[in-house]
Amino acid sequence: MYKVMLLNDDYTPMDFVIIVVQNFFYKSREQATQIMLKVHREGMGVCGVYPRDVAATKVDQVLGFARHHQHPLQCVMEET
Repeated sequence: MYKVMLLNDDYTPMDFVIIVVQNFFYKSREQATQIMLKVHREGMGVCGVYPRDVAATKVDQVLGFARHHQHPLQCVMEET
């Protein structure tokens, strides 16, 4: 299993991070806000834990979405 994490940067708007968490990780607005705050305050936040293929797909989807919207948001996966 792999955890999928978002990494903090100084440019991506907090609202965009919330949208990403809601749309790609199916979290409620409240859960997405908590994850966004963790990313903002601690430098990274775990969005979910998935099998390797699912985690890799989510990372690719988030990175593509962020690039499409011209944000430098980084999404990575790490084995648990």
